[in-house]
Amino acid sequence: MAERIEKVVVVGAGHGGVEAAAALRQRGFDRQITLVSAETDLPYQRPPLSKEYIKRPGNPLMLRPQQFFDDNAVTLMLGARAVSIDRAGRTVQLSTGESLSYDHLVLATGARNRKPPLPGLDHPAIVELRTLADANRIVGAIGGWKHVCVIGGGFIGLEAAGLLATMGIAVDVVEMAPRLMQRAVSPTISEWFLGFHRSRGNRVHLSTVVKAVEHRSDGATVVLDTGERIECDAVILAAGVMPNAELAEAAGLKVENGIVVDGFLVTSDPAISAIGDCAYYPSRHLPGMVRLESVQNATDQGRAVAAWLMGEAAPYDALPWFWSIQGEARLQIAGLSKPGLEEVLRGDPASGKFSVFLYEGERLACVESVNAPGDHMAARRIIAAGTRVDPDMAADTSVELKSLLVA
Repeated sequence: MAERIEKVVVVGAGHGGVEAAAALRQRGFDRQITLVSAETDLPYQRPPLSKEYIKRPGNPLMLRPQQFFDDNAVTLMLGARAVSIDRAGRTVQLSTGESLSYDHLVLATGARNRKPPLPGLDHPAIVELRTLADANRIVGAIGGWKHVCVIGGGFIGLEAAGLLATMGIAVDVVEMAPRLMQRAVSPTISEWFLGFHRSRGNRVHLSTVVKAVEHRSDGATVVLDTGERIECDAVILAAGVMPNAELAEAAGLKVENGIVVDGFLVTSDPAISAIGDCAYYPSRHLPGMVRLESVQNATDQGRAVAAWLMGEAAPYDALPWFWSIQGEARLQIAGLSKPGLEEVLRGDPASGKFSVFLYEGERLACVESVNAPGDHMAARRIIAAGTRVDPDMAADTSVELKSLLVA
C-alpha cells in the first residue's frame, strides 16, 4: 500500500464485499468504510437460495445483522447502485444522486444471470434464481407448480431440479452441452449426476437447444430444437452467468472475462481492487487467468484485499473449493479442473459414495467427491500443501487420505 488510506468504499454487499469490510475492521483499520448495495435486503448468503431455502423459506440467511454494521462503524447503503466512477477525482456516483469519495475502491459487483437471445424470455412464467427476491418469488408460486422446465444443466439449474424433485414436482432439464456441468467437472461426475437425476424422475435433455418459450395462459411451452414441446407451469432460467464488469469498463479499467486484476487483486488503477465473481485473476492452481463463481473465492479474496490495504502484501493463492447439493446428493470439489486431466477413481460410483482424483502428469490438480466429505476435507489439505499422491494410493480405499499429510 503506497499511501495512507482514509476512506474505503466497497461496491457490492455479497460475500466478498461484506468480508472485505469485516476483515478491515478485524485487522485494525479505524478509518471510514462504506458498503454499497444495489439490493434493499440486508446482505445475505446466496448458496441456500438454490438449495434448502425454496423448500423451507425464512430468513436465516443474513451474512451479518444490522448490529454488526452499526457496532463496527461500517456505513451500509442499501438500494443504492453505483452508476459511474470518476477515477481522477476518486469518487463513485450512485443511483440515489449521492457521490462517495474514496482513497481505495473495492469492486465486488458479482455476476448476473446470462439471458440467451431467445424469443419469449419476457414471459411471466420465466423465473430466475440469483437473488433473494428471485427465491421469494419462487416460494410464492411453487405451490401451484406441477411441472417445471429448467434451462441450464450447471450447478444452479441442477440444484433447483434436485430440490423440486424432492417436492414431487416433475422437471425437465435442457442443456445445450453434451454433458451436465461440463465446464466444472470430470466426465465421470457428469455421468453419475445424469443417472442420479434421471433416477429421481427428472428428464434430462443433453445437446439440446431451446428455440423459444411460448406464452400460455396457464404457463409456458418450451420449444426445443429437436421439435419437442415441453408444456410446463414455470421455466427456471439457469443458463450461466456474466460478470458485472460494465461499471469498471466504463471507467476505463481493463476488462476481459471480468475485471482484470494482478496477483494482489489490484486493477489497472492502483486505487481500485476487484474481488469475487467479477474478478479475473492469475491463479497458481491453474496456470493462466481465471474467474471463479465461488463463495470461498469471494470471501478469501475479501480477506486478501483487506490484508493488502493494511500493508500485509501477499499474492492471492487460496485453494479454490466448491460444493453443490442436488437433492440427496452432495458434490464437493477441491482444486481446479480442466479438460484432459487423467481420472483416478476412489470408491464405487454405484455405492453413491466415491471420489475422482484428477491428475496433470504427476500433479494432483483436483478432487471431486460425491457424498464423501472425508475425502474432500483431506483433499483440500493435500492439494494446498502440494503433497504428491501416488495414483495407486489415491485409488486404494484402505489408505487413509489424511495419513498422506503426515511428514
